[in-house]
Amino acid sequence: MRGVFVAAVLCALLAACVGPRSGGEPGGVAPVPESALALGVRAGPPLASLPLGLLDAQAALSGFAESCPKLLVRRDASGLTRPQDWSEACAAASHWAPEQAPAFFANYFETARIGNAQAFATGYYEPEIAGSRTPMPGYDVPIYGMPSDLVRAKAGEAAPLANGSMPLGRYDESGRFVPYYDRAAIEAGALAGKAPIIAWAHDPVEVFFLQVQGSGMLRAPDGSVMRIGYAGQNGLPYTGIGGVMRERGLIGSGPGQYPGSMQGIMQYIRENPEAGKALMNENRSWVFFRELTGDGPVGALGVTVRAHASVATDPRFVPLGAPVWLDLDRPEADGLWVAQDTGGAIKGANRFDTFWGNGDQARVTAGGMSGRGEALVLLPRGAIARLEGQ
Repeated sequence: MRGVFVAAVLCALLAACVGPRSGGEPGGVAPVPESALALGVRAGPPLASLPLGLLDAQAALSGFAESCPKLLVRRDASGLTRPQDWSEACAAASHWAPEQAPAFFANYFETARIGNAQAFATGYYEPEIAGSRTPMPGYDVPIYGMPSDLVRAKAGEAAPLANGSMPLGRYDESGRFVPYYDRAAIEAGALAGKAPIIAWAHDPVEVFFLQVQGSGMLRAPDGSVMRIGYAGQNGLPYTGIGGVMRERGLIGSGPGQYPGSMQGIMQYIRENPEAGKALMNENRSWVFFRELTGDGPVGALGVTVRAHASVATDPRFVPLGAPVWLDLDRPEADGLWVAQDTGGAIKGANRFDTFWGNGDQARVTAGGMSGRGEALVLLPRGAIARLEGQ
């Protein structure tokens, strides 16, 4: 999951839009490049030619400025930039007049196309569900913090992951490293005494989708709100239950079928409680939470993500903290965003997940977001020439 979250509403549920995986595939398919630098980078159009509006630029300027402390010190997994490449733009962003925000981007950035620049974007939001810090009648669904026995395998006791890190799991009674408890086992009580319960929720279906989002707000009966965010995951693979439904012919417009949106999938689960519970358990992944104290959810970059301004990307292809221009067949998602998050289903070049905030409208917009078009990554001026000279 993403640092806030890690999955997109539509994409993560349908599991139909996960980008290409790195490494070779059976049958002689060529390996997919593992970074933007390996895929290929070309100069895009002049930034001044883009229809960048004032409000859009102001939101992006604010998000970029918040990202700068991270940009100046972190390694860019895409290979496109170095920390020092951002220093001039970050210094200017700290005092740039908001009413001159479009000029800021025109002065300090150039556009780049990654690969074919053909973008696919979904949406996510911060859900609000009924919850309480303490158990009470009607609030009996536990929301867990990180378990004490969830650890990474010691070197030599399990096969490393593709990225070289050791897998997550637990050591059983005999001292053998094994996969961690899956969703079905956790639902059956496997975490008793092993993980703190940070809150209690009213509806197990809402908790499932809260895990898909990776963050949210719990509203208690007295009106108080507790904001929670992603703390970790059980190390088991994510399965998009919408994709399972599609394979079984449950998604569509015919008799007995349901819309392929988050709302349609929830409708199926509620109308078929036993089958719905079994369906949710087919996603063996489980997300653990922590309480957040800021004014919004925190993304993988370590800064608060903002509605209509923050986007999740694959950091192998877009530097976290970089502005991104989207021109899609969904006009509401057009414009300038700042890459501040990642997602379990957000993999591959030109794959994006737009953040829409919280509330009913955000839920509707994110749940139905599916747009295609072109993406341009904004890099510090001179970055493309430096890359071409390497």
